[in-house]
Amino acid sequence: MCSLDLRAALNSCTEQLERSGPDSVDAPRLSAELLLAKALGLDRDALLKRLILEPESPLPESAWLEFAKLTARRCAGEPAAYILGHKEFYGREFTVTPDTLIPRPETELLIDLALEYARSLGNAGGNTAPAPCFADFGTGTGCIAVTLALELLGWRGLALEKDPAALRVACANALRLGAADVTDPADAQKLRFILADFHAPPISLPPPASLDLLISNPPYVSEAEYRTISFEVRDFEPKSALVPGMPPGSSAPSSGLEDAEAIIDLARILLKPGGLLLMEIGHAQGPALLPRLQDWFDARLHKDLAGLDRVLIGKR
Repeated sequence: MCSLDLRAALNSCTEQLERSGPDSVDAPRLSAELLLAKALGLDRDALLKRLILEPESPLPESAWLEFAKLTARRCAGEPAAYILGHKEFYGREFTVTPDTLIPRPETELLIDLALEYARSLGNAGGNTAPAPCFADFGTGTGCIAVTLALELLGWRGLALEKDPAALRVACANALRLGAADVTDPADAQKLRFILADFHAPPISLPPPASLDLLISNPPYVSEAEYRTISFEVRDFEPKSALVPGMPPGSSAPSSGLEDAEAIIDLARILLKPGGLLLMEIGHAQGPALLPRLQDWFDARLHKDLAGLDRVLIGKR
């Protein structure tokens, strides 16, 4: 039987994560708390309460063995979200797997901007107007599409994803969080999922000039940049969700702009007059993408909380 108590076990894990190599784990204490909570079958808040009220309570042997396994995985660099199986995004927990990119806090900026735009529309068309429509290209976990479907009541949405495994995760998140009910055909149509690559759009894409909002967090990491990113991202998250795929027959390395450029071209076709494009980009990609958008849109860049250009905005 393990003799470590809760506090000692947590401190031991934190120390292991702090010295886990030259690329040491970010936020080791938080990671340790999350892993210990999972090993005990608790949420983090319940664990923290136990640590305050009974920090010296013994850790059961079964929990200790599970905690040791989880700690070893985290020390090897596996992201905590994959170990836990979920990641919070805009106040909701989304299932994540190694088939999906882990949602980032900066992507929540897309949601803030989308909601601000929806509020500006109000009910200008009256109660008899068609429901406003949005599309999320490259939906991954579905975090953007599902969040918008839950926040934008009365809207209809389309989520496009080229990877079948990622699309299954997105559909499961939509069902679990109540964004779509497949038992109710009318409700299921509020958010539809399509397996397709937006480089080769399917017939089931919206017709021209039918979208009020086109939103995306596409792959935008170049091949050169990919070689320099942290090992946690490079070794565990799917490369296809980070680096744009190249056209068949192309031998040039990806510049990171390919998917963004394809989305801009589609936005010209799919957005209604007055419709909005919101797209997350790399912080240095604005000068290359903004002129391409300005030919057709009232375009600008929006900075994230770190003061970096993060969102490309274009109004049709």
